Amino acid sequence: MNHDLRIVAAFKRELSDWRLWVARAVVIAVAIAAGLTVVAFTWMTDHALGLFRVARTAWWWLPLIVTPIITGAIVWVVRRHVPGAAGSGIPQVMAALDPRVDSSSRGLFVSLRLTLAKMALTSAGLLGGLSLGREGPSVQVAAGVMLAARRWLPQRSAVTEQGLLVAGGAAGIAAAFNTPLGGVMFAIEELSRSPEQRNSGLIIAAIVLAGLVAVSLFGNGTYFGVIQVPALDISLLGPGVLVALAGGIAGGLFSRLLITSLAGRSPDVASRWRARRPVLFAMACGLAVAVIGVATGGATFGSGYTYTRNLLEGAESTPVLHVALKFLATWLTAWSGVPGGIFAPALTIGASLGHDVATLTGSAHAPALIALGMAAFLAAATQAPLTAFIIVMEMVDGHAMVLSLMACALVASGLSRLISRPLYATLARAQLERLPERAATPAAVPVPEPGKGAPTGLH
Repeated sequence: MNHDLRIVAAFKRELSDWRLWVARAVVIAVAIAAGLTVVAFTWMTDHALGLFRVARTAWWWLPLIVTPIITGAIVWVVRRHVPGAAGSGIPQVMAALDPRVDSSSRGLFVSLRLTLAKMALTSAGLLGGLSLGREGPSVQVAAGVMLAARRWLPQRSAVTEQGLLVAGGAAGIAAAFNTPLGGVMFAIEELSRSPEQRNSGLIIAAIVLAGLVAVSLFGNGTYFGVIQVPALDISLLGPGVLVALAGGIAGGLFSRLLITSLAGRSPDVASRWRARRPVLFAMACGLAVAVIGVATGGATFGSGYTYTRNLLEGAESTPVLHVALKFLATWLTAWSGVPGGIFAPALTIGASLGHDVATLTGSAHAPALIALGMAAFLAAATQAPLTAFIIVMEMVDGHAMVLSLMACALVASGLSRLISRPLYATLARAQLERLPERAATPAAVPVPEPGKGAPTGLH
């Protein structure tokens, strides 16, 4: 009887707290809005890249003129008007979650203004054929929408700004990849830093809901297609280990190169030129990306969705040195300072790496090795192995590769930690340098040295 009375009392408290229900309604409504915003962003980027492809097909030489001009124009706008929109967007959200950043300073990293700027400028980058993705920017885009919900929440609401940022950032990944589970794991691995942020059922519901909005509008497929994997056998072991090792080394070097270029204090001539003449430097990077793209017949232009999908379907052959050239084009794009992410290009590099290993070893498991390459390189570049594994897993038709993908991602990520510091945590620390001097205390984002207790993301 006493137990029944306690249950009734708990229900009464739940139903009588109007603040709780208002907060739930606001978070759910804004989560739907965040999902729709990412859907609109996806439409913008897809059409921008489609226009570039049409123009490049008609005039093969056009990127040599247009890409440098667009790159320089984007960097000019970013540096003059919206410095918080530069780069991926994930480090900005991580910086906004730092406990030293108060409400008045969060607008430096996440806001509706930055959301709109990110959408427009990332689309402009794909209109110029730059090697970038929209998944990282989607994190900042959706986080800006979710953070706007704070003005409608009742006072003393249990939903915090940090919770809204976690939900928004993860919802961006969920909606961008059509993988709600991947968004939840991204929140746990990369964004969450307190039990409240991890365990709130309302926050998890918001992440999943935003992902389901994208699924309902785009269907249940992913942008890279569905990987059809035949029955696996022991012959996959050798090539699979080779893919994990190669992906881990290449992804670790990629991460280290990005950190040195974007967050380091390198005294080389190129870095000094970038600091003194950022727009001219960006135009030079754009020209280099255009030259690489023209030389590869367009294989390195854009995010890589179409190329990877065709590779998986057997309708695309890997150009000579495609892994190295896509690697170089993506690094130059990021170094130029334009808004854009690395998730899609990293998956493309990994897919090409897996295809190369299948070709060199004569393996009959090319689709499986392509999937392993995607998971390995993304896990190594981001040092978020569970997120990488789940994103690729949701593209695989069947469960035969679940353990293989997980093992490959963990091995590649572990190898990457011996080479590079965590990419996003390091870039988030650099973002914190933009805080006013009154907040200039040691960053709360831990960034250990490579191989010395680097965090797995599950902290």
